[in-house]
Amino acid sequence: MDAPRGIGTFVVWDYVVFAAMLLISAAIGIYYAFAGGGQQTSKDFLMGGRSMTAVPVALSLTASFMSAVTVLGTPSEVYRFGAIFSIFAITYFFVVAISAEVFLPVFYKLGITSTYEYLELRFNKCVRLCGTILFIVLTILYTGIVIYAPALALNQVTGFDLWGAVVATGVVCTFYCTLGGLKAVVWTDVFQVGIMVAGFASVIIQAVVIQGGISTILNDAYNGGRLNFWNFNPNPLQRHTFWTIVIGGTFTWTSIYGVNQSQVQRYIACKSRFQAKMSLYINLLGLWAILTCSVLCGLALYSRYHDCDPWTAKKVSAPDQLMPYLVLDILQDYPGLPGLFVACAYSGTLSTVSSSINALAAVTVEDLVKPHFRSLSERSLSWISQGLSVMFGVLCIGMAALASLMGALLQAALSIFGMIGGPLLGLFALGILVPFANSIGALAGLLAGFVVSLWVGIGAQLYPPLPERTMPLSLETYGCNSTYNVTNWVTTTEMPFSTSAFQLYGAERTPLMDNWYSLSYLYLSTLGTLVTLFMGMLISLPTGGRKQNLDRRFLLTKEDFLSNFDIFKKKKHTLSYKSHPIEDGGTDNPAFNHIELNFTDQSGKINGTRL
Repeated sequence: MDAPRGIGTFVVWDYVVFAAMLLISAAIGIYYAFAGGGQQTSKDFLMGGRSMTAVPVALSLTASFMSAVTVLGTPSEVYRFGAIFSIFAITYFFVVAISAEVFLPVFYKLGITSTYEYLELRFNKCVRLCGTILFIVLTILYTGIVIYAPALALNQVTGFDLWGAVVATGVVCTFYCTLGGLKAVVWTDVFQVGIMVAGFASVIIQAVVIQGGISTILNDAYNGGRLNFWNFNPNPLQRHTFWTIVIGGTFTWTSIYGVNQSQVQRYIACKSRFQAKMSLYINLLGLWAILTCSVLCGLALYSRYHDCDPWTAKKVSAPDQLMPYLVLDILQDYPGLPGLFVACAYSGTLSTVSSSINALAAVTVEDLVKPHFRSLSERSLSWISQGLSVMFGVLCIGMAALASLMGALLQAALSIFGMIGGPLLGLFALGILVPFANSIGALAGLLAGFVVSLWVGIGAQLYPPLPERTMPLSLETYGCNSTYNVTNWVTTTEMPFSTSAFQLYGAERTPLMDNWYSLSYLYLSTLGTLVTLFMGMLISLPTGGRKQNLDRRFLLTKEDFLSNFDIFKKKKHTLSYKSHPIEDGGTDNPAFNHIELNFTDQSGKINGTRL
């Protein structure tokens, strides 16, 4: 290999490719705003009229999970801690199976728009309100990180304008969410998955060409100890081992896939329950493909820089910038390809943000607006949903400004999910799996789970765990040319490795910090879920949980699992998941009409909505 040249910069073509990606996304939004008569009802806007098929929904689920945090975070994670990250493939299988067989059947047969409606049906209004508020806070926080993080990393390496990028992504996203509703979100996601795979592929192919074959890459990785797949240490304090990833990871991701509104909303929008399950299982293939790509990128990163690490040589100031650095290094002779990679990272952001915005609008309309203003017509609800989309879009851009004060990405994102998602998952599991749980137990459990996971989560931010817990592998700089070190221009944000701006340095290490706070970040969610479940059961039993008479539809039953095999028996029952007859008018939401007909009668909804 020749002596390393300076890395490239962004040229006009790169900006053209990037702008084209934003424009096509916006165009899809405009198309769905007017196609098929537009967004007549709030149901069309928030649920795609419940007419989606499995494949686009599957790709959309993959895309929104695959944010820029994955595109930039996972390769540098593999580069620093080794390929053990690929054990997540097993985790994803469990997550998808649990979502499809435990949570999906219950949500789908109730025909709900917001997952938090379930909490009111099963417990009471207060539990629903707690769930909704936690979700809104979680999503806005997370979306802020997702918009800001890639903008920062790309800005520092490529000189791509930081706030221009943040505002552009925020605005385009808000634009197509507001105009096109869920259908636009799903189809832009499909387009963006294509862009992501293209971006990853261009990097992997070029890296293999430059390094001289995939075997070189694997050999380098092997010699550097990067192929550490088998680490069966049961110690829960170690950041990534087989067990933390399979057990902790399953809880963390189930709280995203099983009960998070932005995911559930899409698979509930499928035509039939069979399509909904299919979409989850097809999405599993997507997750595996993306995981493979990002792990390969990480190994390619290591192979390219195994004797000259750009991070210790101060060429990049945070691990998240390694990936863009590699792109500019190996793709500099192909104008437009670095732009494709940036478009890849950003389409990750766009798809995540758009689904968050749509979900936030859905939750707000269903949980906060509808219950209090019963007289609103469908038309005005549709307008309100659009107004809310704009408002949440602006809020998320604001959060991005706040996120600029926080540190390293992947972990911050996942620990937020762990702290809030864990207790929420516990709350839903309590409702679906535990027949004797009641609302007092549910609230107490949620509170307990939340307090415990906040305590550990914030403790871990203040006293970051020691290196022997996280086990970073060695990075070498002996091969760096000293003459080439003139390019020390990336020193704008020196970040500490931990994820917080307010660490307490030089504090004495106590046993509490070394054990309790050093818990692997993947176990945060597990802890929250289990505490919530356990406290919920403990408190429901003495407070009369066994006496309540429950509708069986709110629980997971044997029939839900056995109905998987109906396909082999007869083809007639495609619509039999609605457990009671629907009048011809078809009120807005079949799950409720036996309770709420006395309200909806005066508002003329029954005759009014057949547009």
